[in-house]
Amino acid sequence: MNPQPAARTFGVLKLFGVALAAFGFAFSLVPLYRIACEKVFGVRLEQGPATVAAGTAKADARWVTVEFDGAVNSKLPWTFEPEQKSMRVQVGRQYEALYAARNTSDRPIVGNAVPSVAPAKASAYFNKTECFCFTEQLLAAGESRDMPVRFIVDPDLPAGVKTLTLSYTFFKNDARTAALSSARGPAANVRAAP
Repeated sequence: MNPQPAARTFGVLKLFGVALAAFGFAFSLVPLYRIACEKVFGVRLEQGPATVAAGTAKADARWVTVEFDGAVNSKLPWTFEPEQKSMRVQVGRQYEALYAARNTSDRPIVGNAVPSVAPAKASAYFNKTECFCFTEQLLAAGESRDMPVRFIVDPDLPAGVKTLTLSYTFFKNDARTAALSSARGPAANVRAAP
């Protein structure tokens, strides 16, 4: 016996409603995560490139030390580390630091970097004007790349803060890596001979 058309239509609408609710829930997780990080843990997450117009940041005679740290999640077969351990910077001026990343696997992988600044109270005063963390990063099998970050430490940084630590953790973007592999087919996973 065939189900009645009304029952079939109701089932399809019910399935569509569940899928829409799941999408809405997943979509709402990003702002909820941001709120939790900022309000509960006191960590400011970047919205994108900081909008600091050239020449508008006032330079100050104050100097601070910025330390750099890099790590990869255990699911990501990359190496990732800063090319400098620390840098003495003048607040209000733009600087550039480099991180080195290398894909140690035999296939292309997409990764995303998640930044954090310590101490948490200083995160609102560390402005990244250009950063590899703003977009996903694709590294081919065995590829190495220098990844720059340009930043300005705001002159309004609390007086008690003398050292800031900029940390990044790279995570594998499973969805984009899977899409990349499926788009290229089985041959995409074969490493070219040197």
